[in-house]
Amino acid sequence: MVKPKSADSELISKIIFGIEDVKGADVNIMDLTNITNTVCGYFIVCTGTSNTHVAAIVSSIRKHVSKELKEKPFSVEGNENQEWVLIDYVNVVVHVFQREIREYYDIENLWGDAKITNVELNA
Repeated sequence: MVKPKSADSELISKIIFGIEDVKGADVNIMDLTNITNTVCGYFIVCTGTSNTHVAAIVSSIRKHVSKELKEKPFSVEGNENQEWVLIDYVNVVVHVFQREIREYYDIENLWGDAKITNVELNA
């Protein structure tokens, strides 16, 4: 598993819990810390099965992070269509995709220099 700084580690943990709580799938943590000129340290990428599922994942992440860490995202983009929602916590950015959109943009290959850790969620 990625060994982020303590504050990032807590945030990543709560984000993963929020995804798992509503059965998000295919979760990857992308460590961008060793890549020059990146906008953040980590991407967390996951998949939802429908507009409703993507909305539930986003809501769950925001709820758990707010409740446990008292943090709100800097911004949230894509809530209108629920195909790709980006939640920006400054050093950790979450991408919640529907499967077709995730496959189309292939963010893991786009950021091929990132260290990618697949997160095994409890069934």
